[in-house]
Amino acid sequence: MAKASEGAIDIGISEGSRKDIAAGLSRVLADTYTLYLKTHNYHWNVTGPQFNDLHAMFMVQYTELWTAVDLIAERIRSLGHFAPGTYKAFAELSAIKEEDGVPPASRMLENLLAGHETVARTCRDNFPAAEKASDQPTMDLLTQRLQVHEKTAWMLRSILGR
Repeated sequence: MAKASEGAIDIGISEGSRKDIAAGLSRVLADTYTLYLKTHNYHWNVTGPQFNDLHAMFMVQYTELWTAVDLIAERIRSLGHFAPGTYKAFAELSAIKEEDGVPPASRMLENLLAGHETVARTCRDNFPAAEKASDQPTMDLLTQRLQVHEKTAWMLRSILGR
């Protein structure tokens, strides 16, 4: 994890804790960006009888994800570290894998469901480091992200009839 500067940061969180938290948030950022890209791809390429509804829903989802990547990256920067920002870095850090081709609409929904559940797990995995450091802003950010991803996963499961 690259440090942003050599200047002292005295926000009540040790350098080691900030490094651990930033590393975890970098994984959240990579998952979020990868899911954003996948959702935007599906928005462009969805076909079939549900086209209009799915096209609109995917736009709402990718817009929310796009806003989130900025919030996550800015939290990493607030902790004194650089946020990852390349496809290579995201591919290395993300638990969400890209796919080849354009799947049918039902598979898009399944893939997005899996993606939102993955990001939720990644967020949840990062609570211990933030809790240990009493890093309330990061815990708040992770809580907000969990709410979005769990609710979106529920909605996708409902569309899929699960």
